[in-house]
Amino acid sequence: MESQLDTITVNGIEYVKADQYKKPSRAVVIVDRGWIFAGDVTRENGRIKLTRAVHVVKWSFIGFDRVIKDPKSPELTLKPIPNSVDIPEGAEVFCVPVPDDWGI
Repeated sequence: MESQLDTITVNGIEYVKADQYKKPSRAVVIVDRGWIFAGDVTRENGRIKLTRAVHVVKWSFIGFDRVIKDPKSPELTLKPIPNSVDIPEGAEVFCVPVPDDWGI
């Protein structure tokens, strides 16, 4: 007899089968008022949630293309955010996909 489970909950944490897990993609997200964040993006219920998030505090003497290309540049200041960032979907100006380790 074979049993099929889609999810299981252990100690209040819900787990899914590996073949159903969709890894969040990492992106730099520019939101209104000039805020710039990067993180692993999950979109649901009209919200954008960023985990493993960083805030792009400032950059000097380089363009935005270099910010995307070289997050370890000394001309760029990133600030880790200890918790996730939750952004209303309507506040997004644009989003740029980046490698999984961007800014970390």
